[in-house]
Amino acid sequence: MKNLLAVVGPTASGKTQLGVLLAQKLGGEIISADSRQVFLRMDIGTGKDLNEYGQIPYHMIDIVEPGEEFNLFDYQRLGLQCVEDIRKRGALPILVGGSGLYLDSILGGYRLVPVPQNPQLREELARLSMDALKQRLKVARPIQHNVTDQLDRDRLVRAIEIAEGEKPLLAKLPPPPAIDSYILGISWERAVLRKRITQRLEQRLNMGMIEEVEGLLASGVTVDRLMFYGLEYRFICQMLQGQINRETLFVKLNQAIHKFAKRQDTWFRRMVKRGANIIWLPGGNGLESAALDAVKKNSFATGKKNY
Repeated sequence: MKNLLAVVGPTASGKTQLGVLLAQKLGGEIISADSRQVFLRMDIGTGKDLNEYGQIPYHMIDIVEPGEEFNLFDYQRLGLQCVEDIRKRGALPILVGGSGLYLDSILGGYRLVPVPQNPQLREELARLSMDALKQRLKVARPIQHNVTDQLDRDRLVRAIEIAEGEKPLLAKLPPPPAIDSYILGISWERAVLRKRITQRLEQRLNMGMIEEVEGLLASGVTVDRLMFYGLEYRFICQMLQGQINRETLFVKLNQAIHKFAKRQDTWFRRMVKRGANIIWLPGGNGLESAALDAVKKNSFATGKKNY
């Protein structure tokens, strides 16, 4: 019997809207699987679309101040707690998002533990070049879940620290919670998705995305931290610093989001290769009815059926 429903897909595919519909029909609550929606006041840039939720409870959104440290371990720990709390209320957990690593941490049962800093190891690593650090990480963890760790020296050192320090800690972990998920994916023809992405970017800029970034900077969030959050925040910060103009901002950001959508598709294919069964549904007018038909074929451990 399934005990978790997931809705996945690339950016601008309509995940939130479908997730809300399914939550209404199945007596569910939504858990966001987005690496940036956890941050307060980062609303337009992360595409929270909070107006779409209506009366449906949502979780893992607006829980951390911008600039505060929040990592995959934090997400998995809190996300799994949300799953258990929702089940206890007799509702169905519905995981909705497009951040592959965050999705995988719940659906794939990642084994994660908090690893303390190791001053002796850090002193040793300080003498190594970036190439040597990358090689050491590859030896410690041949399969890399997060390639951005290799772009920054501090993150690379921390990744090595975790990879080499987690093995003895993992052996002491209790078994992970049993999750039997049913995963729906939304797919669009490439040309249609590109149009949706561009239109959504235009809407978000008109809604005040640039002003949102200005407000974050004024509140004390640093440029470096905002640029670390990627895409929208990186290019808008570049514009505000006079490195590019508004027209170039739109062109470059639009291109970057299209590339990001392709990377999301690559991640979903990788999930399938590792055993995830994603039921892909074509986006468009028939999406909602197709999704309801798909979930009718399953029994869920919690929630209600109200078609």
